[in-house]
Amino acid sequence: MIVELRCYTLRAGRRDELVELFDREFVETQEERGMAVLGQFRDLDRPDRFVWLRGFTDMSARRRGLTAFYSGPVWARHGPAANATMLDSDDVLLLREIVAVPTYDRDAADPESVLYVTIWHGAEPLPVPAHIPPDVLAVLRTEYAPNDYPRLPVRENVHVLVWLTRAPLRRDVPAGVTRTEQHRLRPTRRSRLY
Repeated sequence: MIVELRCYTLRAGRRDELVELFDREFVETQEERGMAVLGQFRDLDRPDRFVWLRGFTDMSARRRGLTAFYSGPVWARHGPAANATMLDSDDVLLLREIVAVPTYDRDAADPESVLYVTIWHGAEPLPVPAHIPPDVLAVLRTEYAPNDYPRLPVRENVHVLVWLTRAPLRRDVPAGVTRTEQHRLRPTRRSRLY
């Protein structure tokens, strides 16, 4: 599966407004277009940050789904209100699953659960880990296919390995990793990843 890890920087005090709008208007309406809304989160360390993951079966399904949704009536009606909460929505990693992102029942998220996202950046492609510990929920790495929906930019010329865990990642950082980025995320009420 192709996965977008989308990190939005919002205007001060507007995160709950976006979360409520997103969970009400943008979950099923994207899934009806063939996309998977995998999880929506508040960043616990950045009160102006909303993070979410969206999945696609492949790159052509991504292009079709995004085209249908962003040219459709739901985005036309509610997109301006969503955009009004945002300062930046272009911090996006285009990824491919190594270990699939698990999803659970929608509307059953534990409001106190925490998802840890650790992103290893490299100067060149990072190898697939030889061993995945059992406490790791998912592992993803850069998808190198060109972004064929340029209306939504993604970070280009990056080499990342992304770990999703329930506790801080306990692994030695291998040679080749030039920077580590970490997020502590709390799921929204309607997230399927928690």
